[in-house]
Amino acid sequence: MELRTEVPLPVSPGKITFSTPLMFLGSCFANEIGYRLASGKLDVMTNPHGTLFNPFSVAGALDRFAASHRYTEKDIYLYQNRYMSLDHHTAFSSYDRDVLIGRLNDVSRAASEFIRRVSFLFVTFGTSYIYTLRESGAIVANCHKLPSSLFERRQAASSEIATRWIETLDRLAEINSGLRIWFTVSPVRHLSEGAHANQVSKAHLLLAVEELLAHPSVEGYFPAYEIFMDDLRDYRYYGSDMVHPSETAIDYVWEKFSSVFFDSPALRLWNEAARITRAMAHRITGGKQEAAKFASAMLGRIAELKAKAPFIDLSSEETYFKGML
Repeated sequence: MELRTEVPLPVSPGKITFSTPLMFLGSCFANEIGYRLASGKLDVMTNPHGTLFNPFSVAGALDRFAASHRYTEKDIYLYQNRYMSLDHHTAFSSYDRDVLIGRLNDVSRAASEFIRRVSFLFVTFGTSYIYTLRESGAIVANCHKLPSSLFERRQAASSEIATRWIETLDRLAEINSGLRIWFTVSPVRHLSEGAHANQVSKAHLLLAVEELLAHPSVEGYFPAYEIFMDDLRDYRYYGSDMVHPSETAIDYVWEKFSSVFFDSPALRLWNEAARITRAMAHRITGGKQEAAKFASAMLGRIAELKAKAPFIDLSSEETYFKGML
């Protein structure tokens, strides 16, 4: 008796290696997978604007990267002596305008350079609901906890999302003709909109992605949403908020992702590097002698991995464990 609905996985013509730069943009799947890849020392940039939930803000971020956008005072919103960028996550705010502009330009410069050499771009849509600033009509990425009266909320149709994204995909193809783009839809439910409205929202995202799969720059769709909704399908795979995936669920989706995009040699190297970086968070409770023993063991692992894969930069980890001796 089959008691699960296993979701068929796509085939990726290209594979992730330590020489394929990766960018992840969008909602929670982008963060979770992007950070895991980085923990194994792959060349990854994850959400330089912070977490972005709606497709228009993700497209806007990519447009600015492609245009090497330079931020000025015109891009900043001021409210009660606090400066902020409504195109970015709430972390991008400051009471010092110049500090914020400088930070925005540092991030923009790095992302603009990175997008031109990226091999894979993974984009995760979270919701089709958008908020626009009443005074300008501009779609915002984040309301920065400003008064709701400043914004209007509406749902974008799948055709509107697809039309906007075709412009961005064409622009990306001009600056990076070898870029391979994969879409995903976040399994996180936006229940503040209501259970039915959340389903309608996800449906608009899925229909938009279906249309975008015809674009020559788009290589495929990874079914993170379907894996979580149809395969796992149980509250034990949610966190305590009953909205976000649990660590077990993320592990499961990661296994599916790595089986699609990694070849065996690269995955083995990633695992070895990730074990070393995770060990830096290990708490030693037995005193200096036990800490030195643990550090020596980790330095031995680092030496072995450096001999096998000298292109993996473990200098910060090596410095850390030497400091424990």
